[in-house]
Amino acid sequence: MADNNFYVYILTNKTNTTLYIGITSNLIQRVYQHKKKLVGGFSSHYNINKLVYYEIAENAYAAITREKQLKAGNRRTKIHLINTFNPEWEDLYHGLL
Repeated sequence: MADNNFYVYILTNKTNTTLYIGITSNLIQRVYQHKKKLVGGFSSHYNINKLVYYEIAENAYAAITREKQLKAGNRRTKIHLINTFNPEWEDLYHGLL
């Protein structure tokens, strides 16, 4: 995954009750940071570290635009997106390694 793409991703906690949406240019490194609580704030406070969804954006602008679109959407839409991409809500991080 070391390329020039950007990624929009959704993380959740162990019980799949809280969602976090972010963007990065290095998905593996960023999820690792969440897992090790190297990222302070919301994700660390709510133990959000399970990667359940991601998509590739061609550039930073596209990633930011998509992130804003997802954040503005309702929870039902986000859950539908995850269910379509990852019906079992498995942690996709290990498959990236």
